[in-house]
Amino acid sequence: MASITWLGQMGLRICMDGTTILVDYFASDFQGRRVPALLPVSEMKNVDGFAGSHNHPDHIDHPAWRIWGSECPEAKFIFPSVHRQSVLDDGIPEERQLPVDAGQSVQIGGITIRAIPAAHEFLSPDEQGRYPCLQYIIEGEGKRIYHTGDTLRYEGMLPLLKTFGHIDAALLPINGRDGTRYRNNCIGNMTFQEAADLAGELEPDLVLPGHWDMFADNPGDPEAFADYLDAKYEGKIACRIPVHMEEIKL
Repeated sequence: MASITWLGQMGLRICMDGTTILVDYFASDFQGRRVPALLPVSEMKNVDGFAGSHNHPDHIDHPAWRIWGSECPEAKFIFPSVHRQSVLDDGIPEERQLPVDAGQSVQIGGITIRAIPAAHEFLSPDEQGRYPCLQYIIEGEGKRIYHTGDTLRYEGMLPLLKTFGHIDAALLPINGRDGTRYRNNCIGNMTFQEAADLAGELEPDLVLPGHWDMFADNPGDPEAFADYLDAKYEGKIACRIPVHMEEIKL
């Protein structure tokens, strides 16, 4: 049976069809983090793949990737292709890398991962059209999970998402953005209202708010998200405020 487990921030453990991947799992010690690593870095077992949505430490955790590259010798690593050199610098050989660009897909065991652009706060493609931040549609066992990474909603994003078909579960960032954070180089995401509207229009079976628990200076309000979603969409979208390490069957 397919399942997801929230690992804090935007971290998910996804199990489908006998395959396990971790997406945006932030495992290293880091100044200011409020939630400790829920799965110890040195005790990672039975993981087939590690995916990162963009090259920020709470999404592609390079110190942890260096350890997992050694301790999990069969695991593959998925990331935006523009960051290939930084992953090589982690000691992960090319044959274990699965770099991906928007519009492309990769497969690990029974799981297929499809990529679309993310706007964190901007889309910012390079001269080759490669996006530094991605969103992932993760499929397996007849289920489809939408992991936004870090993004704002941009023109054309909803129609693009709808081309994938029905979403069974979605993890959306709700921490928003403001001038103070931007001046401190803390670039933002959807507000809880914007995330609720995306969920209301996308109509997944289940939506989880993310990116609200890890840092005191970059918070979000999951209760406000759930209340706004319920009020505006009249309870039609199932919302679950996730609990660390609670496995959710799909």
